[in-house]
Amino acid sequence: MSPTSTSSRVALVTGGAKGIGEEVCRRLAGRGLKVWIADLDMVHATSLATELQRQGARAEAIELDVSRPESVSAVFAQVEALDDRCDVLVNCAGIAKVFPFLDFPLDNFVATMTVNVTGTLLCAQHAARMMVRHQWGRIVNVASVAGLRAVGSGRTAYGTSKGAVIALTRQMAVELAQHGVTANAVCPGPVDTPMTRVLHTEQFKREYSKAIPMDRYGTTSEVAAAVLYLCSDEATYTTGIAMPVDGGFLASGARGL
Repeated sequence: MSPTSTSSRVALVTGGAKGIGEEVCRRLAGRGLKVWIADLDMVHATSLATELQRQGARAEAIELDVSRPESVSAVFAQVEALDDRCDVLVNCAGIAKVFPFLDFPLDNFVATMTVNVTGTLLCAQHAARMMVRHQWGRIVNVASVAGLRAVGSGRTAYGTSKGAVIALTRQMAVELAQHGVTANAVCPGPVDTPMTRVLHTEQFKREYSKAIPMDRYGTTSEVAAAVLYLCSDEATYTTGIAMPVDGGFLASGARGL
């Protein structure tokens, strides 16, 4: 049986300590779910959990390295031992570095695929095994518009990994549908996060914004709102999609004509 209310549900958010993941944790907790804030950055994860607890929410910080199968197994074993369920999984953990294609280092390509793709797979497998017991579950993978089209140069690993996440999401959706579990991807355009503040130069920001009909970067709140819909009861018949949250970037061709 599926949980009767959000107050009985348990969510785990990878990369939940900062950026999009942090905002998703705040919103899920605000809906009454217990939230596991899973991240390598335990300083920020613990701070966020403490803040949410003070607000009356149920939140726990837990250290997770999605690139290590043993870490993923240990985290989900703890969730199962303490809560006996995982109803919502949001995969936000990800890494990115920029190098020219001709000189792209193999070690970074492999590392990016391991975190962004294999980490998503492993977490989804562990979560889904608990979801199918209750015949209800929501998996949302944070991909990127870079997985749907090339976004500038240097993103050989990042764009490829996000394209793979979208394909993986579709496969999960097909195989888990019979169990009442949906799997969807959200594909943000440029968003003001700690990662983009490092990766995006001022010139890149100006040029990227010119390609967006809304003429601006998005916010973590705008992406989290899309994630929350896909985690909700209202999204029962929505599965296998890659939802752009991009200010019209993918819809736009040449501008200013």
